[in-house]
Amino acid sequence: MSKKPVNPSAVESTRYGHVAIALHWLIGLGLLAQITFGFLLDEIAPRGTPTRGSVINLHKSLGLVLGLLIVLRLLWRLRHQPPSLPASLPSWQRSAATLSHRTLYACMIAMPLSGYIASNFSKHGVKFFGTALRPWGSDAPAVYGVLNGLHYATGWLFAALIAVHIAAALKHGLIHRDGIFSRIAPRRSASHS
Repeated sequence: MSKKPVNPSAVESTRYGHVAIALHWLIGLGLLAQITFGFLLDEIAPRGTPTRGSVINLHKSLGLVLGLLIVLRLLWRLRHQPPSLPASLPSWQRSAATLSHRTLYACMIAMPLSGYIASNFSKHGVKFFGTALRPWGSDAPAVYGVLNGLHYATGWLFAALIAVHIAAALKHGLIHRDGIFSRIAPRRSASHS
């Protein structure tokens, strides 16, 4: 039995573009590393140790870089429509995918933003890779506490959502093989096809 030739334009319309794919994987891996880094801050540099400030500021600096990449991704997404989900996907899975992606985007905005704003209501402020950024808020421990709590809680919610996202991607890519994972998967070079 011979395979039907695949129409390249039909395949292309089911995939995200190169920029969207690159931003997805770059930001996704960066967020996994940054969330892990954030959860391990007390183990890496316990409170009261000499390295605490530099480790916290590295976390803040990386968070600012990720925040800028997230803004770029959001702007790109607003200008470029994603490919449609396959018609064979049940409506409940379409709804779950929409809710999941919206919640992931909300966390992508809330987590770095709450951390940045919290830092501006702390006497420590933000040092971006060693350069102190002038805080625009006053030293307000109560405000800092609320925003830092939001930052921490969002980290846990985000980690859970990312785990569900990865599990769903693996299910579609390895079990169902329905083309959903391949929409965002990096392409293999032509020599590996």
